[in-house]
Amino acid sequence: MSTSEPIGIIAGGGQFPLLFAQAAHAEGRSVVAVGHRHETDMALEGMADCFRWVKLGQLGKILQFFKEHAVREAVFLGTITKTKIFTEVWPDLKGLSLWNKIDVKHDDSILRAIAQAMEEEGIRVVASTLYLQDLLFPSGMLTKKRPTPAQLDDIRFGWGVCREIGRLDIGQCVVVRDSTVLAVEAIEGTDAAIARGGALGRSKAVVVKVKKPGQDFRFDLPAIGPRTIAGMIEVRAAVLAVEAGQALFFDRAEALRLADKAGIVIVGCRESADGGPELP
Repeated sequence: MSTSEPIGIIAGGGQFPLLFAQAAHAEGRSVVAVGHRHETDMALEGMADCFRWVKLGQLGKILQFFKEHAVREAVFLGTITKTKIFTEVWPDLKGLSLWNKIDVKHDDSILRAIAQAMEEEGIRVVASTLYLQDLLFPSGMLTKKRPTPAQLDDIRFGWGVCREIGRLDIGQCVVVRDSTVLAVEAIEGTDAAIARGGALGRSKAVVVKVKKPGQDFRFDLPAIGPRTIAGMIEVRAAVLAVEAGQALFFDRAEALRLADKAGIVIVGCRESADGGPELP
């Protein structure tokens, strides 16, 4: 596909849609974006070449808008407050029809079904990191402070637990201490899991965040940023271990500054041959 053709953005919250719009423009692409009310940053409306607000579940409206503007490639970007699927979904006929066909209402099942429906309409869903590979979480020790042997053991333990909850499509993060699970991320999200687990583990809490097995780079990549570190500081959590190359790291310099100031360890780990983390 010619890079001069428009690219569609289906935007949730956070800065990811804004960063992608900037990067797409730099690549010569025009941006056709839909934003979700009460989720998407209003700044995206001014950055996109064409923009429309939608409500959760209005798949037909999104497809129509993209077709009107000759969109043949699109990306899913940003966060949607997952608990809103119970309270704030207003599906149109296309969205309701698709929803009724999904047996298991897990993240991957929903997003894959939407992507398939879009591709059946001639709109290919591409990787969210298409123009933003530099946002991927790096490998190695990222902070001045290094993990203790006990913390390394907890990273290994948490990694295995996190892989399993990912396989079940429950979440992508766990909080552990002394090889004990303190909190498991579910629909409430990472920040809430850190708050719960950190309140129990305090200065020995270790936060582990990894991809789901078979993670689809088109959507729902794990993400870390200064807000994550601020949440850890609030509960005095000690360590953050993230799967390198498989998660997004926003505002890296600021996040690392906060971590170093608070004495928090941040490490990026790649998967080893035995399925565990490669540790420094």
